[in-house]
Amino acid sequence: MSPIHPVSSVSILLLLLTFVVSTQATPAVQIRDNLVRLTVAKRFNLTGSGKLLARDQARVKNLFALRNANTMGVTRGLDADAGHDVPATNEGVSYVVEVGVGTPATTYTLIVDTGSSNTWVGAGKRYIKTSSSKQTTNTVSVTYGSGDFSGIEFQDTVSLGTGLKATGQGIGAASRSHGFSGVDGILGIGPTGLTLDTLSPDLNSEIPTITDTLFKQHVIPAHEVSVSFEPTNKEDVVNGELIFGGTDSSKFISPITFAPITHTSPASEFFGIDQSIRYGSSTNILSKTAGIVDTGTTLTLIATDAMKKYQHVTGAVMDQTTGLLRLTPAQFSKLQSLFFEINGVPFEFTANAQIWPRALNNVIGGDENSIYLIIADIGTPAGQGLDFINGQTFLERFFAVFDSASNRVGIAKTKFTHAKTN
Repeated sequence: MSPIHPVSSVSILLLLLTFVVSTQATPAVQIRDNLVRLTVAKRFNLTGSGKLLARDQARVKNLFALRNANTMGVTRGLDADAGHDVPATNEGVSYVVEVGVGTPATTYTLIVDTGSSNTWVGAGKRYIKTSSSKQTTNTVSVTYGSGDFSGIEFQDTVSLGTGLKATGQGIGAASRSHGFSGVDGILGIGPTGLTLDTLSPDLNSEIPTITDTLFKQHVIPAHEVSVSFEPTNKEDVVNGELIFGGTDSSKFISPITFAPITHTSPASEFFGIDQSIRYGSSTNILSKTAGIVDTGTTLTLIATDAMKKYQHVTGAVMDQTTGLLRLTPAQFSKLQSLFFEINGVPFEFTANAQIWPRALNNVIGGDENSIYLIIADIGTPAGQGLDFINGQTFLERFFAVFDSASNRVGIAKTKFTHAKTN
């Protein structure tokens, strides 16, 4: 298990960001046992013509574009093909947090993303310069699966709760962005290396993430961030926490299994691990291969050939409206668990975990009486170096630790692993 640090003094403070599923969230701060908890919102924004799966697959395409850019020695900046597959109104499902920037602070609503590492504002509410703002000599640009931004890089004070601040944090001030309606930008908490080549002219410099800065300034005791989500069938309910600096043992019920960051590219550039997947007791779906654990992807994605096996054993059919596989009630009653084997430990993904919450079928344009699967096609065959993404639907069943200090990802069972919420 990850070491549990005592919280008897401010010097070993953990920061917890409490998530709420809502379309209108108001910031709330609680301080209890030296833990700071902030209200966060989970946004459902699927109003465009694109489908949820298309949004996730566009994100995958951009992850591969990053690998290709590195291979060819070009920058990671705006790519003409990587970020325009989905209409700008289709952001899918995102976890967002309200963060203060500046002195006095302006509050921004930012997507929490372990699959990127730049923090920036200005998609909605513009960046406001204050006494703590320091403009750098660099411009900044990043492309995502559902959009992009470009602007000027600043250093500024970031406030996370009452009195909890990171000073000199790199912040992009967007002068141009698309694909981010309803939010102000991104809080990027992925590996720091993802910021390489996003600045110009200083292409060879990395930008420390908020996790890096909090640890360096001794605000948090460990160089890690943990995620505790919960499955929900409502659009307005507290369903998790983002924990900077450690773990909360009340959030998981098994030892944390740690897997080293994979050596296989492009998964190795992210919080990537090796895993295999089987259906039931013995049916192999995906042999041991590389993929990532990612808060920015909604569905749980697997390689195209693995998806064909999964569709065959479940008997599901493609639903043209949602882009997801659909089961009949009779098929669902026979659906077996998937087992994700990570560093030798099987994690059971139950039948209930494999379906979209039926009470939220309207959010994805589905029929209220249908049963849709959240296992979906990543869009490429196995062997490409990114053969699965354990997204939000996976993380709502397991506790996850993104440990930058030891270059590893931890997974543990929770009381929601076997929940029948969906």
